[in-house]
Formats: sequence, structure tokens, C-alpha cells
Amino acid sequence: MARVGIDIAAYLRRLGLDDGPVPPPSVDWLTRLHRAHVARVPYENLTIQLGRPHGIHRDAAVGRVLAGSGGYCFHLNGAFARLLGALGFDVRRHLAGVQPATSPAPVGATGNHLALTVHGLPTPAEPAGVWLVDVGLGDGPADPLPLRAGEYAQGPFRYALGESAAAPGGWRFGHDPLGSFIGFDMAGGLAPAGAFVDMHAYLSTSPDSPFVQKVIVQRRRAAGADRLRGCVFERVTADGVRGHDVTDPGEWFAILAEVFGLTLHDTDPDERAALWDRTWRAHTVWRATEVTA
Repeated sequence: MARVGIDIAAYLRRLGLDDGPVPPPSVDWLTRLHRAHVARVPYENLTIQLGRPHGIHRDAAVGRVLAGSGGYCFHLNGAFARLLGALGFDVRRHLAGVQPATSPAPVGATGNHLALTVHGLPTPAEPAGVWLVDVGLGDGPADPLPLRAGEYAQGPFRYALGESAAAPGGWRFGHDPLGSFIGFDMAGGLAPAGAFVDMHAYLSTSPDSPFVQKVIVQRRRAAGADRLRGCVFERVTADGVRGHDVTDPGEWFAILAEVFGLTLHDTDPDERAALWDRTWRAHTVWRATEVTA
């Protein structure tokens, strides 16, 4: 069942799920894995901001998770797919495209997002159905979603699934208005080998990439989500979104460590100071632009 190159026991320890025998694939086990992953492995772009972006090969992505870091969709869903496959799940990779809050229309399955499905497990509609699995969206679903049209509630968020108009034959995931993006479209077929390499190069190095422009760190909790974008920290709960500007570097690094588990233990004081200075300068420019707009 296990595949060479992944330490299942270490991965389950990282998720806090090493307290008993490993069960066979089931909806309950998939749900436990998914919940633990989004709660313990943050969505983050700090290595990009530090000028040392990581590759997205699945084994490298697993190593990144086991080392205590996170990543964005190519790392997180890539590593999770590796784990699920090693645990015996029938997991498949798909081209998808996230529609950001700034985009007036869906972008289609552009490959700016890696989405996953798991097949052969019972859903409310069929005994051997398909589940949408995504631990790489930051404030996306906490639990897997049955891949069938409908609306789904998880904590303060409401999601919608249906046929995609932008990716014919594929699916559309609609996020809650409280979310950090509008939705994504997923192709129905499997992603070919190497499909995300060029997009990862763009997202991790281009000056036009949001991951290069701003620190983005998010974590999904059962009751909501935590988000740090630049110097703005937000907490999403059933009462809505509450946030504030973080103006002190001590508080900023404490949030990274205490809320997201990111201690930056592999950086030196000069690197951390440069990271804060760059983040604060971008924040002040953004705030000034917001005031004059």
C-alpha cells in the first residue's frame, strides 16, 4: 500500500493523527486527515518572500510539510495527494483556476491551482462516489465535499458546487463572501505530468504574482479561519470578520508563531528584519493608496 519516498508515520505525527493503527480508506478517515491538515499545516508564502522559493515535486512538498512549513496549493495538495495515495486512497490531480476577489469573471482551469478528487468512497448520493478534496486554499473547506451540485455549510462559510461554465465538463466551486477569493473552476480530466511547473515559476518569481507582492498566511479552523495578509491580521468567525493592522514587528512574528505555527527557525535575525521591513513598507504604500483612492 505504501509508496517509496514518504514516511507515513512522520506525516501522521505532523497531523496529530499518530494515536493508533492506520485505518483503511473511508470517508471518516479522509475527513479526519483533511481537518487535521488544514488546521496544522498553514497556507503560506514565506519562503517566496524570503527569496528562496521551494520546488513543487511531490516528495519535496512532503519534506516541506514534515519540516514544519506549509506552502500554497501546489505544495499542500501535492503533499496531501502523496499521503492519500500512500494510505490507499484513489486520489487524482486536476487542473484548476482560482478566481481572485479582484477578477470580475472566472479565469477557467488555468492551472494556477491544483485540485484533488478522491474516488470510490460513499457519498450521500452513491455508494462509490467522488469527493472534492482541497487543503490548499487557505480559508477553503475544512472537510471534503461530495462532488455533486449543491450548497454546503462548514462553520461560518457556505460553499456551492455545480457544473463549470468556464471549464466545460468540469466543476465550479463557489466560495462564501467571507472568503479570500470568489471561487475556482476545475477541469474534469486528469492533470498531465508537469502541468504546474510553469505556473509555479510565475507565481513564485514574477513581480506580478500576489505571492511575490505580499505575505499571505492562512489557516482554516473548524469555527472559521485566521488570515495574515501583509500587516493585516483577520479572524473569521460566525460573527463575521474582525481584523487589525499589525504595526509592531514583535506582534507580527508572534502571530506567525503562535497562530500559524511558523517560527522561522531556519532564518537569522537579519533575514527576519528584512522580511518585516519589506512587508511594512508594502503595507504603508497600500494604506496610502487606499486613502487617496
